[in-house]
Amino acid sequence: MDVVGKLWGFCHTMRHDGIDYGDYIEQLTYLLFLKMADERDIELPSYSEIEESSGSIVAVPCEWQYLRKQSGTQLLVHYSKALTELGRHPGILGNIFAGAQSKFTNPVNLARLVQLVDETDWTALDTDIKAAAFEGLLEKAAAEGKKGAGQFFTPRVLIDLMVRCIKPDPRAKRDFSISDPACGTGGFLVAAYEWLKGETQGALDRSLAKRVRTSTYYGQELVQRPRRLALMNMYLHQVEPQITLGDSIYDEPTKKQFDVILTNPPFGTKGANQAPSRDDFVVQTSNKQLNFVQHIMTLLAPGGRAAVVVPDNVLFAIQAGDVFEILMEDCDLHTVLRCPRGTFSPYTEGTQTNVIFLTKGRPTERVWIYDARANVPKITKKSRPLTPSHFAEFERCFGDDPFGASRRRESDSSEGRWRSFTLDEIKERHYKLAGFRWLRDEEFGNVDELPEPEELITEAMAELQLALDDLADIQALVENTGNGGIA
Repeated sequence: MDVVGKLWGFCHTMRHDGIDYGDYIEQLTYLLFLKMADERDIELPSYSEIEESSGSIVAVPCEWQYLRKQSGTQLLVHYSKALTELGRHPGILGNIFAGAQSKFTNPVNLARLVQLVDETDWTALDTDIKAAAFEGLLEKAAAEGKKGAGQFFTPRVLIDLMVRCIKPDPRAKRDFSISDPACGTGGFLVAAYEWLKGETQGALDRSLAKRVRTSTYYGQELVQRPRRLALMNMYLHQVEPQITLGDSIYDEPTKKQFDVILTNPPFGTKGANQAPSRDDFVVQTSNKQLNFVQHIMTLLAPGGRAAVVVPDNVLFAIQAGDVFEILMEDCDLHTVLRCPRGTFSPYTEGTQTNVIFLTKGRPTERVWIYDARANVPKITKKSRPLTPSHFAEFERCFGDDPFGASRRRESDSSEGRWRSFTLDEIKERHYKLAGFRWLRDEEFGNVDELPEPEELITEAMAELQLALDDLADIQALVENTGNGGIA
């Protein structure tokens, strides 16, 4: 059953109603929830309105069966009122519908989407099928929308790799918790749960199953729409995560710490044009990515582990050395994966990325770097897509220990992509990990692999923004010195 094709096909019709891809999936989220609540006999609230014929106040149900019987203008009116009422309620219901608004102006389109959703018995579908269908729609929306999509969509191949390396296993201890402080549509949280299901074959005892379902998965998201989609994404996996809406960097951090953090913070270095006022940030900078690294150090519990996607420019920014020096004092930054060019194509052209793996509670003595980029043709969405084979050797080199303590040898890589560097060598480079390159990259000399103009522009803009942020940090430092802030 091609659920994705069926629902996505109608999305193109919706474009004529002024509804973009993101809006479409958001509206679909509301309708899917209402339909599945009906299939599970979940009682939903009602809203009050005055009946025209009698003038009396009547309760109008928000349930699916009432919605599907409406038509014309009445359908549009009822749908809008139902969304508002549902957003007022506590729990996952209120979280999914918080601030929800109808985007429909044509009742024919709304009626058609209601009909499409109504044709499928969603609760009868296997959980994996429902979840895969929803994730498929998210991926299509990210690919079609392209610009800015990378902020909340990470390629599933990369997510699965990070999860397998980190092994986020809630069976380790009673209060084990997993977090993504920039969770987008919930890809890392979903993958972490699916990894657990695969490890246990779905066989969890009752108490563990309840804990996993309600108090294991956490997240934070700046934007309402991706947060809403993340909640629905997890709900389709029968998990109720705790995902807060807010700014991970500029808001007061939670007191809770986590055993595992898996995240891809938003690309770009521009923050709120000023350094956040946080006592836990030792380095004051307006560089958003560097602040996310500091934020992760705060959130990670002693003994906890993390895998974090970071762009190249974070590894050589002016204050990168200061941040990574502190990081290596408090954490074992044991592994860096240099991702292939185009890993995030077509979502964020021109952004070169890495994954850093770290364990909190012991200092760094040696960093292992795997170069999966040099002499690897650029990833493209259609002709050369990202596949597990791009990371297969890295995964073998990484080893089975999620804390990075497996026995490692440079000879584990047949092409010399795997090397280690001592802390002294890293100090000589002022803790800037971007400088460690040992493979001659023949791809730079390949005319067929020259970047597209859009990619070059994106990369140039990122470098300019990085330079502006660095200048702002220097200006702040000079002003602070002039005011007697530095002895």
